[in-house]
Amino acid sequence: MRTDILGVGVDSVTIDEAVAQALKLMACGRGAYVCTPNPEIVWRARKQPELRSAINGADLVLPDGIGVVWASGMLGQPLPERVAGYDFFITLLDKMDGTVFLLGGKPGVAEEAARRIERDFSCVRVVGCCSGYFESDEEIIKAISAAKPDLLVVCLGSPNQELWMARQGGKLPVGLMAGLGGCLDVLSGRSLRAPEPWIRRNLEWLYRLVKEPSRIKRQICLPRFVLAVMAQRIKR
Repeated sequence: MRTDILGVGVDSVTIDEAVAQALKLMACGRGAYVCTPNPEIVWRARKQPELRSAINGADLVLPDGIGVVWASGMLGQPLPERVAGYDFFITLLDKMDGTVFLLGGKPGVAEEAARRIERDFSCVRVVGCCSGYFESDEEIIKAISAAKPDLLVVCLGSPNQELWMARQGGKLPVGLMAGLGGCLDVLSGRSLRAPEPWIRRNLEWLYRLVKEPSRIKRQICLPRFVLAVMAQRIKR
């Protein structure tokens, strides 16, 4: 079941349910994909039909942002919890037994993340890495096709990762693709997540804003997102 938030359908799942579904999709081996929209991405999708179509075409859409969970409650279809992309990724790695290909980040980031994965997750083997600065789809598709990973982690930033996965969905010999934004930066140690108390209080967005004031340019859409959700509620 999906909750419609400004035209974007978000799955009503807990993190455990999301991981269980992801493992089932992975086992099918048909190149399914997962999107993890936050309010910024939902707002952008409202204005960009191609992005909205890419997200709605995903096999699993997770609420990566407390604002998305808040919006679902405002619209009378509350989602059970926030499913942060990083938490989903780490839990999936812990539960799976298979191979992973890492795509995204600056040069060297994927390799650093790969070393941590192989150190911390004994049942996971990294079969390929590539930065997000590849010159052509042909080049990277050839590498992924040769590796045939169970999980393809796509960290190209939004909207690039959603559009890329939508184009490749069902074509690549992979079990599952997951668009996970900056997860490789965090896993590699290049970026730090908010401390646990901030995460528990759903203030991770504020912590990141304090640490990176330039993010205000991206988050300026949040008041508009709130007003649009309230307008959708009134229409309903």
